[in-house]
Amino acid sequence: MLTIFRRRPLNIALALAAFGLCVTARAEAQTAPDQGVTAGYIVVEESTVPVRQTLTGRAVALAATQLRPRVGGEITAILYAPGTRVEAGTPLFTIDPLTWRTALASAEAAVARAEADLKSAETAYGRVSALRGSATSQAALDLAETDLLKARASLADAQSGAELARAQLDWTTIRAPITGIVGVAQVSVGDLVTQGQAQPLAEIVQVDPVLIDLSEPYQSRLAIEARAERGEIVLQPPELQIVLDGGRRVSGETRLLSASATVSSSTGTRVLRFEMANPGGVIAPGMFVRAEMELGQQQAILVPQRATQRERDGRLSGWVVVDGKAEKRFLTEVGTSGSSWVVQAGLQPGDWLLLDGISTLREGRALAPVLVTIDDEGVVRDLPEAATGSAGN
Repeated sequence: MLTIFRRRPLNIALALAAFGLCVTARAEAQTAPDQGVTAGYIVVEESTVPVRQTLTGRAVALAATQLRPRVGGEITAILYAPGTRVEAGTPLFTIDPLTWRTALASAEAAVARAEADLKSAETAYGRVSALRGSATSQAALDLAETDLLKARASLADAQSGAELARAQLDWTTIRAPITGIVGVAQVSVGDLVTQGQAQPLAEIVQVDPVLIDLSEPYQSRLAIEARAERGEIVLQPPELQIVLDGGRRVSGETRLLSASATVSSSTGTRVLRFEMANPGGVIAPGMFVRAEMELGQQQAILVPQRATQRERDGRLSGWVVVDGKAEKRFLTEVGTSGSSWVVQAGLQPGDWLLLDGISTLREGRALAPVLVTIDDEGVVRDLPEAATGSAGN
């Protein structure tokens, strides 16, 4: 007990000393000036920004043809590799030509007979016509003229039959009617085929150019046209860029073919049909596509999305530096461009837009702004010659 009473004055002295230090530190903290929170900013500028719409749709073949035989017979050869590109007129299948070669020979013989008959009829008519009014009668002349007309008709009939037989012989070689990608053959060598059969021999699909059918929200189109009337944007012929899975972009010469005259009552969209060059065949008919359609140009400020936040009421907001303090601004966006908002109201060129710590800022908070830069991937970096300021804008 005596030891305890001896140490108590020392403990009390240490406690009082610690309390004095705390009071002194608090007083110094209250009297020290607020140096401000270090925060990175960029200087916003107005620039020319494309007006784009992101639409979805489907690729459609410009032409697709199912090959069917025009004459019957046995398949003797398949002359192509499936999945290859063939030009119009390329031989693809052959049918045994023997029957049709024989038919052509018979038709050509009929033509020769008809030509001989015509020559005989012409000779007879000439002889009777020379004797007209003397040793011959009008009846004989009429009969000779009739035989001549029949011989001419027989020759014309024989010639048309030969022409058909010649065409049928040519049809024993089945050729590509269009340029495109030919599919797998549905028959084999040795199969018997018939004229106009239900089963196609193969299918050819034209993939270059390709048709793109896109669904466009009609209200969005009306809003863009209204902005154009107010002079906010300058419209131009639409340009199309297809975005594939993985982010790959495919572009080519594009032409708007048509826009549907009606709007879907269930979706509020209309269909836009484009014709697009597709030299590599990357866009396959039937596939779903996502497209970015550029409609014109506008003057606006690009604001990185990481520098903004969405309020509970849906409004977009950001923070700027004014007189060295944080000030909230509500922004009016009209779309996106890459990873940035396209802002038309709420900021002025030259404003210092904050990028750091915006979720914890409060109105009027003192700042120590540092000029930074942001790359296309959204990474913020300090500039070597970054300027700090106590009074922004």
